[in-house]
Amino acid sequence: MKPLNYVLLRQEIRVGPDLGAWLAQGGGEGLEQALADPAALIPLIEAADLRGLGGSGFPAHRKWRFMAESGPAAAKYLIVNGNEDEPGTFKDRLLLDETPHQVIEGALIAAAAVGATQVLFYINPAITQGLRHIRKAVKQWQESGLLERYGRPIELKVHPSSGHYIGGEETAAISSVEGGFPFPKVKPPYPAEKGVHGHPTLINNVETLSNVSHIVRRGAPWFRDLGLGAASGAKLYCLSGDVLRPGVYELPMGTPLAELVYQHGNGLLLDKKLKAVFTGGPSNTILTAKDLDVALDFESVLQRRARLGTGAMIVVSHGTGIVKRVTEYLNFFAASSCGQCPSCKTGTYYAALLLRKIDTGQGSRADLESLQNLCRILPGSGRCHLPDGAIAVLRSSLDQFMPEYEQAIGGRRP
Repeated sequence: MKPLNYVLLRQEIRVGPDLGAWLAQGGGEGLEQALADPAALIPLIEAADLRGLGGSGFPAHRKWRFMAESGPAAAKYLIVNGNEDEPGTFKDRLLLDETPHQVIEGALIAAAAVGATQVLFYINPAITQGLRHIRKAVKQWQESGLLERYGRPIELKVHPSSGHYIGGEETAAISSVEGGFPFPKVKPPYPAEKGVHGHPTLINNVETLSNVSHIVRRGAPWFRDLGLGAASGAKLYCLSGDVLRPGVYELPMGTPLAELVYQHGNGLLLDKKLKAVFTGGPSNTILTAKDLDVALDFESVLQRRARLGTGAMIVVSHGTGIVKRVTEYLNFFAASSCGQCPSCKTGTYYAALLLRKIDTGQGSRADLESLQNLCRILPGSGRCHLPDGAIAVLRSSLDQFMPEYEQAIGGRRP
């Protein structure tokens, strides 16, 4: 597999699955501090303004507090979500490859904060090297004697996910680790109330937990000051598409889109002009050249009627057809539907079918109207957000690039 281009603000974490090297760079200090005063952890994470970096941007401290206050239980679980499967998103692969011990230490600190006794590393089997590294790293922690400092029995397990895109949804992940197919479930109850085998369960993304030991060691002000403007911390941005230097870039949260594309990505192929950016992977509203000034943080991107999501930025240049790109993404969503909700399974399939017709010059005005109708009726119709994400990118493309759809219907390529 071709190595990724990447920049990391915290160079010391690039030690691979070598526990000794991690400890020599200050690893383990965060866990020691956390175990000395577990009650201080949730207020610390709140003060740092750590968000869920798997796509939601939900404040991490709110999840942690809900879990901690769920009351006594025979067991509490923490799922480290590394199911990463959406096109254009490959940050968790880098973290599991290069820095598995900071993922493990962050998970152990989170477990101390919420009272979890079992930590499950839920990893997409397609991340082959990352899966090998996290297994090796977990074994090193188990054999090191470090877990004995935890104060009570804690179990670490690596659980390969099903590899399905939908398996990254919280309740689907729970179904999967219980041994079933990753079917999403209706909420409430939420995982913190009733999760794995009915026990309270906290689910955090790999990137979210990778920040935790650094916050404990260096303090909330340090983490907040990494961000630009009102944003806190750093973010891993996955840059791909029509750029000269695609890769993973850890930059201050709030870095302008133009800086990511033109400074770190070295601009567009063949010096073409930017046409569109699919933000957070292909399940969000599309940004265009007029949005190059947007700060890449959750609130700023939301003000442009888009979402930061996972931090994936898929760049499209002039000369690349939007209809073709959206068709590819709707094909992905249609294939990824678990089939549990008829509206999702049939709706995404039908949308992909209509798009294929239009993209190949066989579509009609009626097909275009049918797509617009699907944009009205599908959102909110499923147990998870898959149909919402599929329709978000479809509706955005129709709103901003309708001339290309008109040209495709007329048999003319854009």
